[in-house]
Amino acid sequence: MNPKKIHIIAPYPKGEAPSQRFRFEQYLGFLEEHACEIHYHAFHTQKSWDRLYQKGQFFRKFLDLNYNFLRRWALLFKLAGAKHIFMHREMAHVGPPVFEWFLVKVMRKKYTYDFDDAIWIPNYSSVNARFQKLKCYWKVPYLIRWAEQISTGNEFLANYARQFNPNVQVIPTTIDTRNQHSKLVDHHRKPIVIGWTGTHSTMHYLDFIVPILRKLEQEYTFVFKVISNKKPDYQLQSLVYQDWKEETEIEDLAEIQIGVMPLVLDAWSEGKCGFKALQYMSLGMASIVSPVGVNTKIVEQQENGLIADSAEEWEAALRQLLRDETLRSKLGEKARKSIIENWSVEAWKENYLKLLRV
Repeated sequence: MNPKKIHIIAPYPKGEAPSQRFRFEQYLGFLEEHACEIHYHAFHTQKSWDRLYQKGQFFRKFLDLNYNFLRRWALLFKLAGAKHIFMHREMAHVGPPVFEWFLVKVMRKKYTYDFDDAIWIPNYSSVNARFQKLKCYWKVPYLIRWAEQISTGNEFLANYARQFNPNVQVIPTTIDTRNQHSKLVDHHRKPIVIGWTGTHSTMHYLDFIVPILRKLEQEYTFVFKVISNKKPDYQLQSLVYQDWKEETEIEDLAEIQIGVMPLVLDAWSEGKCGFKALQYMSLGMASIVSPVGVNTKIVEQQENGLIADSAEEWEAALRQLLRDETLRSKLGEKARKSIIENWSVEAWKENYLKLLRV
């Protein structure tokens, strides 16, 4: 039997971006088991991606950009005979939807379009702020309209997409609880570790709970662990920083007993797919999340985690978990069970076969 060729178009190299790793990359092996031949086409090369968020090197980045555009034009010729095209976010990291227009309007190709954030809203790194207009956020409705079908990470994103295309389904961002997130938190270990993981661009959400942690330091002994790509400058006695590393990601996360995910209520946060909560809970962590977006679907109050909104609620939730080891263990156990049943690769993998008509 001839394998079905699936062409995956994505902005970033394989294994580099959480949006890709946990949206579709962890399903590639499963698709290959079902006689699929995967052709992966990233806009960035590994070298251009490594340079992208470094300060300076503007001329080198300009050369990278032009080279990657040439690679995209070459890709269009490779797609001449393609029958299964899966596009995540966009064909080019910057610029108007020229490649997508050519693919659909000239080559008459159909594609499945996938996104997991409110990517129509400007959101950019301070390092490249001066170039943010090149992102052309206005192109997203066109990419949705031109697609044959759309998969989104949550209902908020799906409702946005349905304004432009009725063929929309929700496939949540999921966790591989068998092969990756399989280590469990030890709730008996002391001192207790409260923790957060994420990129420096989202670290500002922690500003809200830093004064609360500073207050609790006067009463409890704990560690506040931040796993990121940039060290925070918070004045906390309990702060421990750790560089994020893919090879030790799970082991580093599993040292946290109380995972925190504070957010503010805005359109960008509504579009997020609750990935931090999913990661925390899959490892058996007791988590506290803000009641924003999909978080209220993932977390059931006092069942598999805690939901806190105001500063008073966050302080009370942290106090409760710092004091009660039995509660931490109980919430963590139920959290992992709920992820396996509702938010895991195993629970959703068949949907990818249907989505790609394999």
